[in-house]
Amino acid sequence: MPDCLFCKIVSREIPAQLVFEDSQSIVFKDINPKAPTHVLVVPKKHLDSLSSSKDEDLKLLGHLQRVAVSVAGQL
Repeated sequence: MPDCLFCKIVSREIPAQLVFEDSQSIVFKDINPKAPTHVLVVPKKHLDSLSSSKDEDLKLLGHLQRVAVSVAGQL
């Protein structure tokens, strides 16, 4: 998606402070944190929203949850 901020971060068009990356996801520090530790876990595949996700996205959504738990434990 050309206008998607997260897609631009994934493609490195917009810089971000990466915390973690794998083949399906990217985790980076929020530029306007609301807590001492505030990161965003984003899929590399563009999804408009959670409510618009499809059954085919279930494995990816589960992966994002596991990444969030793992990164939170490390931080």
